[in-house]
Amino acid sequence: MTTDPDTGPIPRVGQRPAPQAPGRPATDVQTTELPAAEPAIEPPAPTPTTESIGPTLVPGAEKPAGRAGRDMVAAVGVGAALGSIILVSLLVWRPAFLLVVTAAILVAIVELTRALETGGARPPLVPVLAGGLAMLGLAWTRGPSGLLVGFLLTVLGVLLWRLADGPADYLRDASAGVLVTVYVPLLAGFAVLLLVPDDGAARVLAFIATVVGNDVGGFTAGVLFGKHPLAPSVSPKKSWEGMAGSVLACVLVATPIVTLALDGPWWGGVLFGAALAVTATVGDLGESLIKRDLGIKDMGDLLPGHGGIMDRLDSLLPSAAVAYLLLAWVAPA
Repeated sequence: MTTDPDTGPIPRVGQRPAPQAPGRPATDVQTTELPAAEPAIEPPAPTPTTESIGPTLVPGAEKPAGRAGRDMVAAVGVGAALGSIILVSLLVWRPAFLLVVTAAILVAIVELTRALETGGARPPLVPVLAGGLAMLGLAWTRGPSGLLVGFLLTVLGVLLWRLADGPADYLRDASAGVLVTVYVPLLAGFAVLLLVPDDGAARVLAFIATVVGNDVGGFTAGVLFGKHPLAPSVSPKKSWEGMAGSVLACVLVATPIVTLALDGPWWGGVLFGAALAVTATVGDLGESLIKRDLGIKDMGDLLPGHGGIMDRLDSLLPSAAVAYLLLAWVAPA
């Protein structure tokens, strides 16, 4: 009987074969190597907490933004400068205020038009600018009827001007042009109507001072006591406590001006202040809604700490119309 030659001990899987005795041929045995050990996984870095995160920095700014999300030093400085320009123009020569309003409205029209273009709309800019000039001039010289005629002619100009670009997206672009016309020059025309009477400077001051009171009162009460959001999906920083502060501040500002400077009843000042607190807040929320829909933070960057001119007019524009109507009732010229 024939026997197989001795091949030596059988190696285990994963081990190197034992060395062969001298003179004994090595057998080509295939072995299976054990997999290399995986590197140790380092634990993830701890997630920063609110305590470890410093103040939020505004892009491009060296100083941290305040709780309002703005550079408050720049905002206060620019606000004081604008207030000085308005006050001097009203007290020195009333038509100078008309020039200030006209310049601001032309810039605001451009800002709002450019903002709407980021959303795909193309409002006709030329007819709105020309119509805005005409509306403010007619409001100064012809009163409410002149403002209305200027508005209708501007809307007609927008519709006809847009025809030159063809039918594609005509409704979208023409509607955007009408929106700009209503939102900016038409509402601003009521501020011009406030200026027309002999006591127009006092009427404009009552209107602007009350809106400023809305901003200051709302900001102060919101920072100190704000806990319940007013419209979180539109403006998360606004609160019901801030709204209460706005109403209180507006009433405190408006009542003495209406009673002492315009010879109106005390209840007229209270009504005027409360109404403008509502319209100023609605105007602010309305512009915030447009900006959120367009995905932009500000309408422009002309005013440090504020954004654009349009960002400062958002509360004033709707309030101008209500101020004109209420003062025509409680303190007629």
